[in-house]
Amino acid sequence: MDHEHEYRPVYQTSLVDPDEFWSTAAQSIDWDVEPTQIVDTTDKRSARWFPDGRLNTSVNVLDRHVAAGTVAEGGRADQAALISISAMTGETTVYTYEELLAEVARFAGAMRDLGVTTGDRVVIYLPMIAEAVIAMLACARIGAVHSVVFGGFAPPELAARIDDAEPVLIITASGGLEPTRRVEYPPIVMAALDLAATNSVRTVIVKQRPQFPTIEFPAPQPATDVLPSSEQTIAARWVDFDAAIANAEPAEPVSLAATDPLYILYTSGTTGKPKGVVRDNGGHAVALDWSMRNVYDVGPGQVMWAASDVGWVVGHSYIVYGPLLVGATTILYEGKPVGTPDAGAFWRIVEEHGVRVLFTAPTALRAIRRADPEASFAKRADLSGMRALFCAGERLDPATFQWASEVLLGDYPDIPVIDHWWQTETGWPICGNPLGLQQLPVKSGSSSVPIPGYRLRVLDANGNPVPAGVEGNIVIGLPLPPGALTGLWRDRDRFVASYLAAFPGHYLSGDSGYFDEDGYLFVLGRSDDVINIAGHRISTGSIEAAIAGHDAIAECAVVGVADDIKGTLPLAYVVLKQGVEVEPDQLRAELIERVRGQIGAIAPLSDAIIVTGLPKTRSGKILRKTIRQLTAGEHPETPATIEDPSVLTALADRILALSNPGRFETESGAGSDDVATTLGTPTP
Repeated sequence: MDHEHEYRPVYQTSLVDPDEFWSTAAQSIDWDVEPTQIVDTTDKRSARWFPDGRLNTSVNVLDRHVAAGTVAEGGRADQAALISISAMTGETTVYTYEELLAEVARFAGAMRDLGVTTGDRVVIYLPMIAEAVIAMLACARIGAVHSVVFGGFAPPELAARIDDAEPVLIITASGGLEPTRRVEYPPIVMAALDLAATNSVRTVIVKQRPQFPTIEFPAPQPATDVLPSSEQTIAARWVDFDAAIANAEPAEPVSLAATDPLYILYTSGTTGKPKGVVRDNGGHAVALDWSMRNVYDVGPGQVMWAASDVGWVVGHSYIVYGPLLVGATTILYEGKPVGTPDAGAFWRIVEEHGVRVLFTAPTALRAIRRADPEASFAKRADLSGMRALFCAGERLDPATFQWASEVLLGDYPDIPVIDHWWQTETGWPICGNPLGLQQLPVKSGSSSVPIPGYRLRVLDANGNPVPAGVEGNIVIGLPLPPGALTGLWRDRDRFVASYLAAFPGHYLSGDSGYFDEDGYLFVLGRSDDVINIAGHRISTGSIEAAIAGHDAIAECAVVGVADDIKGTLPLAYVVLKQGVEVEPDQLRAELIERVRGQIGAIAPLSDAIIVTGLPKTRSGKILRKTIRQLTAGEHPETPATIEDPSVLTALADRILALSNPGRFETESGAGSDDVATTLGTPTP
């Protein structure tokens, strides 16, 4: 391998000479006006990348690939751009680059005809259907700022985002399909408009789905200067998606400044005003294009599948924009890793569509492992075309990593399982194994090394660097690289307070972890997921890793409970693998010994409670804060981001049935019909 393409010198160049590094990366983008300035750091807390450049993102993901002709001619016009797969309807639709461009340009024209102009905000509230991708790219085409809200969010959450973004248009569908229910979206939109304080929404476009009754739209009413909230639902005009595009002329792309906003994506906090992360056009395009080639090793004509949702940052970056920027094929999937119809869904799609890189959350792998511990479905599929299996969203615990490497992909030792770490705010990986530069050794429990562009440090509470192996606050030196957030929507003070104030000159990630002697980062969890045991700060992530290594455990969550002597002690909630039967007292003793053996006597496990499931967000993150609140006897509201509220209800009932959280009586005293000791029940 050429020395210039090895990881270490490339990383050093990105820090020592960022202008040269990102100037070279920017050459992969088609510019209307080539940037002559790479970065403006006049405001040291918020860099402006390629400030004098102009471009259009939709041109870079579609037009330029079509203009280059067919694949035989060196272009991508007749190549699959988007493969939309619905496990719920059994339908698969393939869009070539030429077909997707036609759909995007026509819908952009429909929005233009409805009065949407450059700089207007558009809320996209759709399930995982092709129209979600089309709507996002159509906004990019005319310079409207899209804000995708995860389909199924409750009216108050949608209303909060409407109030903050003040959109002129909402794009929705008649409903979303899930394995156990159908969710009608128009009533949620109507309720959100009624709750919202703003009266900015002029139009609601609805994509009718044949699985739902045809929606009867509210009669259009003239908007007035002042409307009571109860009349807001009829102030907006409701339009059928297909009718809107029927006579629309395709819209030409609008040239935008590199620093103009492309989208607003709200972080999925469970309380308070949501934070609207703002992403620009120029830095975003350059960073994602670079990451596709150098982090994921995916290029033109290859297939990438990010098994996420377009409502999350993974969906924005690596379902929609990243793959299309480099001329790859992307997959949009409406379904689950298990239950639609079984634990083999992922592997059949990988084989059928020749997926090169699969990107999923550790929780999806744990669900598959629980349903199919021997990976029998995966062994029936041909996965030899995979380059790698990437994970993100939560830490890939060593037990799940080992299963994925040795059982799931045991027949393919050359396919690495790679954990990598990034956030909604950064928009692309902070740490990872840069396969397109140099495939580095994989370390269980680590998200590998800092990606070029990110100056990572681990600091103590006073802002001092800590030695290798010592846990601290993970921060990123300013300026942040291109592609990272440029701020919070219309809230500069909150941006500074949330991310920049704690450690001057650095962005606060909110995660804790440590570097080892080889420069590999181990992210242990959120900074507030730390238990202070008799003066020793112990990450719940390290305790969870010890517990998850037990052969009976599918997944677990550790929280702190009050203790009169040590202040706080760790308590574990554990979910068993499917079909496993254990004696609760024996399991508790074994887990206590595992924690003592791997963490030390400073972290005595208070208890281990068997439960049927752990509450999670729709992106797969365990709701540890909510679990902590329940354990402490509080009554938290059901988070808007929750995947299955019934799991939370079952956990709350279980905790209430126990007399003293943290000092539980033995499970043997529970009734035989107790749901928490029903072993082998699959996670809902």
